[in-house]
Amino acid sequence: MPTECSADLFGFAVVEGRDVVVAFDGGAISSDAGALLLGAADHAIKLTERFAACFHDARRPHLIEHEVATLLGQRVFGIALGYEDLNDHDELRHDPVMAVLAGKLEARRKECAPVAGKSTLNRLELSRLEPTRYHKISHNPIAIKRLMVDVFLEAHDRAPSEIVLDLDASDDPVHGEQEGRFFHGYYDCYCYLPLYVFCGRDLLAAKLRPASMDAAAGAVEEVARIVAQIRRRWPHVCILVRADSGFAREELMVWCEAHGVHFLFGLAKNDRLIAETASELARAEAKSRRTGKPARYFKDFRWRTRRSWSRERRVVAKAEFTAGEANPRFVVTSLTRAECRPKYLYEKVYCARGEMENRIKECQLDLYADRTSTATMRANQLRLWFASMAYLLLCALRRIGLHRTPFANASCGTIRLKLLKIGALVRISVRRIKIAMASGCPAAPAWCDAAVRLNAAASARGSPA
Repeated sequence: MPTECSADLFGFAVVEGRDVVVAFDGGAISSDAGALLLGAADHAIKLTERFAACFHDARRPHLIEHEVATLLGQRVFGIALGYEDLNDHDELRHDPVMAVLAGKLEARRKECAPVAGKSTLNRLELSRLEPTRYHKISHNPIAIKRLMVDVFLEAHDRAPSEIVLDLDASDDPVHGEQEGRFFHGYYDCYCYLPLYVFCGRDLLAAKLRPASMDAAAGAVEEVARIVAQIRRRWPHVCILVRADSGFAREELMVWCEAHGVHFLFGLAKNDRLIAETASELARAEAKSRRTGKPARYFKDFRWRTRRSWSRERRVVAKAEFTAGEANPRFVVTSLTRAECRPKYLYEKVYCARGEMENRIKECQLDLYADRTSTATMRANQLRLWFASMAYLLLCALRRIGLHRTPFANASCGTIRLKLLKIGALVRISVRRIKIAMASGCPAAPAWCDAAVRLNAAASARGSPA
């Protein structure tokens, strides 16, 4: 039987003699009921409240319908739920779960929804560093950067003995005439080149930069700021800065050496470095051809460039022969041989930095950190911070609510799909708001565990869950 549809009613194949019809007329139903966990995580770490403190609202209080905290929460929750476009919020402003997350079931004005639409949120994204006649909301970049490190520090009950700060740059393609766009030959596109700083899963910095600059541009300033803030809280922690060869710059290494910070950077190979490992490469080739398997040897030596380095530094070489050809690799470090042997240094310490690329993928693919399509660098940086706050919120949900569950190490995208995108019927009465979620949800046990843990964390902090 052919399906039938009208403007409001859609028909599908008959099931056991019964017509199957569909319409968007269910009323107060939400597809995002699991987002209550985001609200609980927000109460536990007070992220949107503290994020809102980084903004200044010069609007007249008696004319305000949507507070800055409400706008920021709506934007961050929306990104975490997969709504990267402001256009989505023209419908989401009527979603009952979004209203519950905002703590505001009804608007003060009859013609308004409980939360904001795209136009109001757009004015938030276009906020400036100082309020103007037409832009009443302004933001403080220094406070936003400080907040990201504060959230990281508060995630630890005690100071760790050592931490690793991973630095990396990533391409952020642009498809218009945005301010700061530049054609990058390596990525073969017009893009931005944001700088990320992570410590494990924790995001400490996300700095938007034009692609016309070196990958390490601004790295010294970011590392200095972050290290100073960390050491104010943890004065005795040992810090290692780790990155690929794009960050093996004299300025950054000198800063680390002067401030008691260890570094481990990839080092681009050249003829002089390869010549230093000629005998090891020959041994690896002989062994590989004899066994038919890849072979590698490691060498530790002191080395300096002819002009750019001010001193000799320790270099560790991996002399590898694989797939019928030599594959030498090099790293430069301030760690001594007594502190870290060459093989362990390369295979266990340096290669572990590859995990950071998965974190960047979470930010850009799951949370749309590359949605930098506004005209100005300032607005696009703010968009990057919105995505970063959504990442911090999901990290808090994972750390506090999902430990010892099947989702303890899940990506942001998996958490959204399994735990946040849950259909529910919302009933609002005089005394309570009942959200009846799908009975057949496979992730219900983990969801319940997370809700209990997050509410306990919020209560311990003194926040109403």
